[in-house]
Amino acid sequence: MRLTVLGGGGFRVPLVHQALLDDAGDPAGRCTELVLYDTDRRRLDAIGAVLARQAERHRERPDAPGPAPAVRATTDLDDALRGADFVFSAIRVGGLAGRVGDERVPLAEGVLGQETVGAGGVLYGLRTLPVAVRIAERIADVAPDAWVINFTNPAGMVTEAMCRVFRERGLGDRVIGICDSPVGLCRRAARALGADPDRAGYDYVGINHLGWLRRVVVDGDDRLPGLLADPVALGTFEEGKLFGADWLRALGALPNEYLHYYYFNREAVASLRGADATRGEFLHAQQSRFYEGLTDRLDGGGSGTGDGAGAGDAYDAWERNRREREETYMAESRESTGGWQRDSCDLEGGGYDRVALALMRAVARNERTTLILNVPNRGAVPGVDHDAVVEVPCLVDASGARPLSTGAVAPDQLGLMLTLKGVERAAIEAAATGSRDAALRALALHPLVDSVRVADRILSTAGGF
Repeated sequence: MRLTVLGGGGFRVPLVHQALLDDAGDPAGRCTELVLYDTDRRRLDAIGAVLARQAERHRERPDAPGPAPAVRATTDLDDALRGADFVFSAIRVGGLAGRVGDERVPLAEGVLGQETVGAGGVLYGLRTLPVAVRIAERIADVAPDAWVINFTNPAGMVTEAMCRVFRERGLGDRVIGICDSPVGLCRRAARALGADPDRAGYDYVGINHLGWLRRVVVDGDDRLPGLLADPVALGTFEEGKLFGADWLRALGALPNEYLHYYYFNREAVASLRGADATRGEFLHAQQSRFYEGLTDRLDGGGSGTGDGAGAGDAYDAWERNRREREETYMAESRESTGGWQRDSCDLEGGGYDRVALALMRAVARNERTTLILNVPNRGAVPGVDHDAVVEVPCLVDASGARPLSTGAVAPDQLGLMLTLKGVERAAIEAAATGSRDAALRALALHPLVDSVRVADRILSTAGGF
């Protein structure tokens, strides 16, 4: 099986590689070749060195489940796509420098500046969607039988735009979006209940970065009401600390962590504006040091594809930076709710890599499983149209991912979902047509942008329309 990663020089690619190394499933369905595509050759070489050390460590394990996949890097998109069984899209258009602007421009107007939420998320989408659509068109032309797994943010609108390309070409629902936030929430809730996260069932509904966990079923019983009534248990995991026991009890559900920006918007904006650096600025500085330092060491004699000091140094540098990245995730939200630290069990890796592997295994080996994914609604969520991409539990097997019916959705939840879906679709229209009016609608209709005039100034400052 061949997996192609678009954005193959990205910092989190080693997590995907490690998940492939740890795959203990049927050898017939293992990934045998990993193709990394990126527009930046130096980033590819840097990540290639990290992967080389991971493969070396894997070969040293007496319990290694199987051989490491061959790794190949290329800057030619068609070459990367040709023969792919799965295409994992994790690109960042404009790089982290673009993210810095997405966050700073709205903050200067006193509204939320965040990578995927609010005005920042709209700006990022407007820049990313045209590229994502062109990539979907190339996949449809060069690898029409491939399954596309989208992690590119803003994942909801990007997945929907890519789905449209495949649908228009009669290729069916072969684009599936993934996110690590829902699975992280579900597992933390189960642990707080003293239950095995892998044996519990979860009722989750929403769109990307805007969802709610409504039931946690353990041995046939919904244990969520008991958790919501237990302030001590709620104080043992991230969402309980972020939202507080009183608000969670009032909601009657556990929100996705990104809803903190909606429910506590004033506090979040104040924390962001008072911080020394935005998240984008922090990551830009951190990763610039990582890539530049690693490139210098590799140019000085290390190897981006072999073993020895170059690969070892690369892996150690990557692991240090990965740990720091995880420790500081959503730091401004934690600061606004008491300044607590993340638990050690949430620092071991992204989570999206495991979701991606589970999805590929289910499709490639016909291993039926249930995963929370971003897929066209197809009637699963009442009140949301047929083609709208939603984030819900799906039954996954060799035929793909089929969303499971959610039943009625609370009015406050459905209303927010529909409002944000309107924002996403205005952004998709703007990216497809170049319409400034559509781009302005996408910004001004977002519930976290409190003025049409503010939206207009943000759009003018950011440029592009």
